[in-house]
Formats: sequence, C-alpha cells, structure tokens
Amino acid sequence: MAEDDTTRRTTYRDAGVDTGEGARAVDAIREAVRSTYRAEVIGDIGGFGGLFSAAALKEMEDPVLVSGTDGVGTKLKVAQLLDRHDTVGIDLVAMCANDILASGAEPLFFLDYIAIGKLDSARVEAIVGGIAEGCRQAGCALVGGEMAEHPGVMDPDDYDLSGFCVGAVDRRNIVDGSTVASGDVVLGLGSSGLHSNGYSLVRRVLVEGHEAELDLPRTDFGGATLGDVLLAPTRIYVQAVLAVQREDLPVKAMAHITGGGITENLDRVLPDDCDARVVPGAWKQPRIFGLVADAASLDDAEMLRTFNMGIGFALVVDAKRAADVAAALRAAGESVYEIGEIVPGSGGVVYG
Repeated sequence: MAEDDTTRRTTYRDAGVDTGEGARAVDAIREAVRSTYRAEVIGDIGGFGGLFSAAALKEMEDPVLVSGTDGVGTKLKVAQLLDRHDTVGIDLVAMCANDILASGAEPLFFLDYIAIGKLDSARVEAIVGGIAEGCRQAGCALVGGEMAEHPGVMDPDDYDLSGFCVGAVDRRNIVDGSTVASGDVVLGLGSSGLHSNGYSLVRRVLVEGHEAELDLPRTDFGGATLGDVLLAPTRIYVQAVLAVQREDLPVKAMAHITGGGITENLDRVLPDDCDARVVPGAWKQPRIFGLVADAASLDDAEMLRTFNMGIGFALVVDAKRAADVAAALRAAGESVYEIGEIVPGSGGVVYG
C-alpha cells in the first residue's frame, strides 16, 4: 500500500531539533573545555556527570562548600543584535564566581546551561569559548553543561545562558561581615563598565532606535564603539582577592556589586548597627554611566541603586590594614579606591 501524506515519516530534525549539529557543537567546544581543567578533574567532556576530586579540600580543617547560580540577563540581546557571542560567557562565569568569592570561597568548578532556539555549532563554540575564558580567569574547571534546543519556544537566533559555580572555603576563613565595626574602611575595585546589570534600561534608552550607531567609533569612548562598551565583559575579581587571602591580610566583608548597585549590595554585609558612608567622587566613573543617566534623565540616587557606577566589588577592612590590602590588590592588577568608611547606623548605605 502506498504511503500518503497522513503517514509520512517525521524525524526529530523535522520537528526542529538537529542532534547532528549538537554533536558537532560538542566537538567544537572540546578543547576550550579541556583548557579549564584543574588537577582535580576526573574524566573528560561528554559524560553524564562532571567528576571533581575532593582533594582540593584536603588542606582545610573544616571545608565548607559555597555555591552560586546566575545568568547574564538581557545583555544577551545586545550580543544577538550585534552577532557577537564570544564575551557573554565571561559574564556568565563572573556573575557566579564573584558571588561565591564574596564569602571568601575559591571557585572550584562550573557548569553551564545554554537554551537556544536553533543550534548552530559555530555560535555555540563562541559562547562556550567565552565561558572557558571566564573559567580560566576564575581558576575554576568547566566540568559539564547542557545545550538545549527549543524550536517553537524560542526564536531561532535567540538563546539564554545560566551558570552554576561551586567553591570552597575553610570555615575559619569565611568572610561574613560579623566583625565589621565603625571606623573600618571600604575599598572599591574598579569595574569594566556596566558588567551584566541594568541592560533592560540601557537597551531602552541607548539601543532601541539607535541600532545603526552601535558599530560607529566614538571619540568619547577613545575610538571604541558603543557596541564594544556595552559588550565589555564583567570583570572577574577572584585571583586578586585570593592573593590577598594568601597573604593573610584581614578582610571583614566583601560584596559583589551587581543589580541594585552599591546601595543594595554593600548593605547585605553590614551589621544592624552600622552604615557604610560612601563618597561617589572618590573614584572615576566610566563614561557609559553618564551617557545612560543623561539619556534616561536619572538622578544620582537612582543610578547608584541600579548600576555599579564603576565599582564592581567592595571590601571592608580594618583602617590600620587598608593600605596593605589596597597595595596587594593593586599588585594583582586591580584599580583600587578608598570609597568610604563604616559609621554608626542601621545597616544601610549612605552617600556623602
């Protein structure tokens, strides 16, 4: 009996999922993934689970695992608009690794999840290449991940990223803000720009309707384009802060300055009887923040509770050791500013 249209064979590829392209994508990212491996990694890419030896914890008296998960947010829309996908993976690692660093933890391994409308091995290779670069900067191993094709749910060129990072710290070295006291100094580490927060607003005021201008060199950015500035990857502070810890320099509290800015992140590590008095003029703010403020007609207070404003990470230290900590951070390559002090208060951030 002849086969008619109602009984025509339909494959998974016909439904929009190309497993062959998925296999090509795995082959394309293999070397990038291997480049992140630490001595504790067991096995290779392609297993059902990532294996990591607990030997990394053997020198600790009471090892504590610290985990974090995050994404990149709508910054991905800028990458998709410009068809530039090689830096957002760094953002993904940074958002997770910097978070667990705030507890004093060393990032050990990382996993990613890529949800994509239509799998393209070259695009996935660029994305995972960025993730691998972020892992190398953070010193953690990329031990696994998932590429999930979502035809009919996402547009073919659309994708979203999620990441998961695990680190460890000896319990005695956990940084939790419990010893923060009036008179302590707040040090700020310079950001590389917007990092990965506030892009829904940034896209509204700087991108929508201005797409043709994103690739034009600009004198106010030293010849870089607005697209370059918007896609500058989030700075990863792990190696510099770990260098401070290796020198046994005391740090009382740390905060990753992400969504909510200094206002809603530094307060998370303050005791109830202290405020952080921050002086916005104490550091140089990248030009992009003034551009956003002007385009959106936002005052300083709104900007400070939305964006990092040029400070991507903050440390609270004893005033007597602040110069030593700052020197160690600068030696590790960071731009360091004394941005404020701890004063009596109620657990908030004040400016002035």
